[in-house]
Order: sequence, then structure tokens, then C-alpha cells
Amino acid sequence: MVKVLVKRLNSKVKLPDYKTSGSSGMDLMACLDSPIKIAPNSLELIPTGLSIAIPEDLEIQIRPRSGLAAKSNIGVLNAPGTIDSDYRGELKIILFNHGNKDFIVNNNDRVAQMVLMPILKMELEEVDQLPESIRGSGGFGSTGK
Repeated sequence: MVKVLVKRLNSKVKLPDYKTSGSSGMDLMACLDSPIKIAPNSLELIPTGLSIAIPEDLEIQIRPRSGLAAKSNIGVLNAPGTIDSDYRGELKIILFNHGNKDFIVNNNDRVAQMVLMPILKMELEEVDQLPESIRGSGGFGSTGK
């Protein structure tokens, strides 16, 4: 278990938790003074009322909730979103309405989930030629249907 420091930016905010022992993510809830309407094919930035301090070499990924996606066509626009270990501002969720009717977000609605992930840093080494591979430069469907 990794300790992540969390700060409530609003005293009424509920802290996220794991809903089951097998959950990989914690649900994030909207922290709103009034409901936010997301029109079809539009996005809104949803505040959570939380800021966090993530240990170095880790990130938090913001992912959509499958129930919102399946039932209401609501997703996280930049999924997975990345919260870097040196960011200390409020966690906000970019929700996008893929549907054809307005979607209302209310205070304390579960809007996304956050998953703690390790980060492997890379060192780039410039070369004149890359090693061959079976796939080569084929992309976008080159390996079959």
C-alpha cells in the first residue's frame, strides 16, 4: 500500500475510497455549488474539491466510470488523464458528453475514477538505424483485422 497525501479544498468533500477489495480505482466525486449541464458533443471541467501529493515515480490516471459510459454516454475526454507527482492543484475531471441529450452533473456524483500507477523513466539514445522487427513500420491495421 502506497501512502498518498490528500487535502480537502472544501470541508464537505467526501474522500475517495475503494468500493471493494478488488477495485483498482477510487471513485472521484463532483464538488459543486450548483449542478453543471453538459450539452451533447460538449465538455465541462468538473471540480473534485481535492488536491493530492503523489510520491515521485508514480502518477494517478483519471479514467472514465464504465456505468456512466454505458448508461449515459459520458466519458473522460483525455482518458486516461495523467496527474503528475509534482502537481498540487485541484483535481478536475474533463467530462465529455458523447450522447445526444443534455447530461446533468450534481454535487457528489461519482464522475471518474483514479488509479495509482508506476512511472518508468526513459533515457533516449539517438541512433542512425533501429533494429529490425517482424512488424517493421506497418501500423494502423497492418497486423490484420
